[in-house]
Amino acid sequence: MKESVDAWFPDCFRSMKISQSVMLMKLPNRFKPGVCGIALFGLLAAGCQAPLAGNGEGLKLGTLLPITGDLAQFGGPMQDSARLLVNTVNACGGVLGQTVTLVNEDDQTEPAVGAQAMAKLAEVDQVAGVIGAASSAVSSAAVDIAVRNQVMLVSPASTSPTFTERARRGDFNGYWARTAPPDTFQGEALVQLAQQQGFQTVGVLSINNDYGNGLVQSFLPAFEASGGTVTNRNNPTRYDPGAATFDAEVARAFSGSPDAVLLVSYPETGSLILKTAYESGALNGQTQIIATDGLKDFDLANLVGRNPQGGYIAAGMIGTAPSAGGPALEAFRERYLTAYNNREPSVFDPNTWDAAALMVLAAEAAQSIESQDIRNHIQSVANPPGTEVTDVCEGLSLLSRGEEINYQGASGTVDLNEDGDVTGSYDVWEIDESGTLQIKDQILVESVTRE
Repeated sequence: MKESVDAWFPDCFRSMKISQSVMLMKLPNRFKPGVCGIALFGLLAAGCQAPLAGNGEGLKLGTLLPITGDLAQFGGPMQDSARLLVNTVNACGGVLGQTVTLVNEDDQTEPAVGAQAMAKLAEVDQVAGVIGAASSAVSSAAVDIAVRNQVMLVSPASTSPTFTERARRGDFNGYWARTAPPDTFQGEALVQLAQQQGFQTVGVLSINNDYGNGLVQSFLPAFEASGGTVTNRNNPTRYDPGAATFDAEVARAFSGSPDAVLLVSYPETGSLILKTAYESGALNGQTQIIATDGLKDFDLANLVGRNPQGGYIAAGMIGTAPSAGGPALEAFRERYLTAYNNREPSVFDPNTWDAAALMVLAAEAAQSIESQDIRNHIQSVANPPGTEVTDVCEGLSLLSRGEEINYQGASGTVDLNEDGDVTGSYDVWEIDESGTLQIKDQILVESVTRE
């Protein structure tokens, strides 16, 4: 069957984002090339006459975000941020004078589900670009599908260093970028924070996925180079993302009562780990918890719960997260509060706004809604030279007149390097006695040596 199909399957169909296998799934098993084949060509002829994104429709984008699963606390607000950007753009005339459409998919914080959702967005919905994923493991599962289908993928939150390494090998062909800096930078920020706190010994407890492994690999050598000791250096404690109990992992990570335990986790499992640590007596005041952006959730104290005296178990824990301090932050926050009943934006909401903004601006700069053209222009709208703009509608207006822009985002200046990475600063956050997450300080990481 396959050989007979290959013989008549035209080259123009191969360039379309619907694969042969998807098309043939819709045909009866008795199908043979012939009269039926001629009819099929007639039905699909329009697909060979013009580029897919030039079919008269406006720009279509997708989101691939964790509405459910371990990162659900972040996913819903991130999707709201992408929707807010699209609504804002449509209110000021859209892209190329046409309405932007947004198709949303829930990756459930599961790589396999994310891969299926990415295939749907690329091959069925035929989007030109996707905002996502949040989890590095999901982005790892999705990015090859995006590249194969020539769909631009911009993550607001996947921070694993693996993406930088793969970009440098040429695996992505320019179809990958992110608006949150890689964990090579966060590893340096964690070391600086540990030094500021006087931590000389640190145990490691991390989720066993791309995000956790990347951060651990970044932190370990940098902390040791600063003179610190990782107490479980030879066998850092890692936990299965699907686990429900963590007694053994907590015992190993806290063994020897280090000055601190670096907890690389997400809210759902991280809150259970913190409860387990408290119940086991590990949080006895001798060992501090130092966490990362994956746990920077404004509701974390409530998720972990209270002790018998009524105090928050999570009180006193500290952590780092990419700063959201871009020139457009205050305007974004005001829009967000107005749109969502005074709800404060979450940690990666500004990054999500910026990820969507870069794609709509790139399409306007390219005067095209083809994903290849968006890829080719995303660097030009993110970087100098060009007029600095913080308002996406102003940027669209300038681009429509043929002018160059340098978009200054809500999460940062979002200057993209050749690997699709941004650099920036990190917030130092803390859970106070009232259970409130507070930003206490900021750490600047200007560069990490490229090996």
